[in-house]
Amino acid sequence: MPIQTILCIEDDRFIGEMYVRSLQKAGYTVDWMIDGNDGLVAARNRPYDLIMLDIMLPEKKGNEILDALRTDDHDLIPNTKVLVMTNFEQDDESRIAMEHRVDGYLIKAEITPRKLISIIQSLDGAAPPAAS
Repeated sequence: MPIQTILCIEDDRFIGEMYVRSLQKAGYTVDWMIDGNDGLVAARNRPYDLIMLDIMLPEKKGNEILDALRTDDHDLIPNTKVLVMTNFEQDDESRIAMEHRVDGYLIKAEITPRKLISIIQSLDGAAPPAAS
């Protein structure tokens, strides 16, 4: 299933705007939430092909959102890929525990918009949607 709809849960307005603008330009449909509670509500209420999830968020942390959506016992988003994007330095145990439930784990400081689109395309295994 090709990735077309993306939920970006990111509280940094500069980074969020950069991601949204780049992804929309590449042809993706993007919803952007800046706090964890709104992000969790959006993820539960609409099926997305991809959720880009920051760890350090106001109201609810990214790992809490992930716990609510996907654990070893339940997966409320079985057809959704999850890409964790963080600058927060996690200890190895926390990072590894999270990595086995997500499709990618990226350090924001290392990701340019072009590289992000390339990573999404590799998750997708397909070409990006046609830009409108």
